[in-house]
Amino acid sequence: MANKVTGLFNIKYPIVQAGMVWNSGWKLASAASNSGILGLIGAGSMRPEVLREHIQKCKKATPKPFGVNVPMLYPDIEKIMDIIVDEGVKIVFTSAGNPKTWTTWLQERGITVVHVVSSVKFALKAQEAGVDAIVAEGFEAGGHNGRDETTTLTLIPMVREKINIPLIAAGGIATGRAMLAVMVLGADGVQIGSRFVASKESSAHINFKQAVVKAKEGDTRLTLKELAPVRLIKNKFYKDVEELYKKAPSVEQLKDLLGKGRAKKGMLEGDLEEGELEIGQVSGLINDIKPVAQIIEDIVKEYREAQTLIPVI
Repeated sequence: MANKVTGLFNIKYPIVQAGMVWNSGWKLASAASNSGILGLIGAGSMRPEVLREHIQKCKKATPKPFGVNVPMLYPDIEKIMDIIVDEGVKIVFTSAGNPKTWTTWLQERGITVVHVVSSVKFALKAQEAGVDAIVAEGFEAGGHNGRDETTTLTLIPMVREKINIPLIAAGGIATGRAMLAVMVLGADGVQIGSRFVASKESSAHINFKQAVVKAKEGDTRLTLKELAPVRLIKNKFYKDVEELYKKAPSVEQLKDLLGKGRAKKGMLEGDLEEGELEIGQVSGLINDIKPVAQIIEDIVKEYREAQTLIPVI
């Protein structure tokens, strides 16, 4: 399956395990990398020294390439970037910010930079900033999302039409068939998040993993657009948000309800009532918790089988 993405990251399959907050620690990233894809540590939920610890453990657990996902709105961003360089990480995925801010600085230090976008407009800005590749993420995705609500099926070909650097598709991809579909639409690889939440190696609480497995069609919803759009499983917290919306709340009232640590409470600590449970629509297709190696094997097998099933017209 050699192509632009496998060549860029020196991996076997053109698949990236998304760097998700509270879910993507060194165990998940190293297991993903050891299975032939690119594992990512999610720095968004880590203090600088915690990130350093995860990077060091990941280096011991895998000889293969791995990277770090960094939301650029992170308050300790300078410390995070310095740690990444100090520890010799060679791949960084940036998100939630202007790619011009860090791309050149990282590349001058020998680091491959990939930026996550949700629109053609921001894909072009990222390419102009000189990033090595782009992740284009559709509206189906879990966690923090784009404001335009463009689905993966339409976003990928529109971005492909406008950029000439490697393109990685994300949002609603958990199977080999979905991977093949976005590759046909112009992607050079895929980034998968939700499927890896429900893995043995994910750092998510078992309660959250089981909630993902139980989720069906319509059980997630994008909300809190006034703060930062986020796709959540409908639970008590989500219902509280919906009740507040009936009163035409101010941004401050929404912030007060959200409070601090809500995502940690839900995904890491397993509070399924008061926690923020971030997951994608594709959770409706996730029916079990498996080891990472098995998940990847299943995706690759289904991808190859699906190639033979495309009807000739």
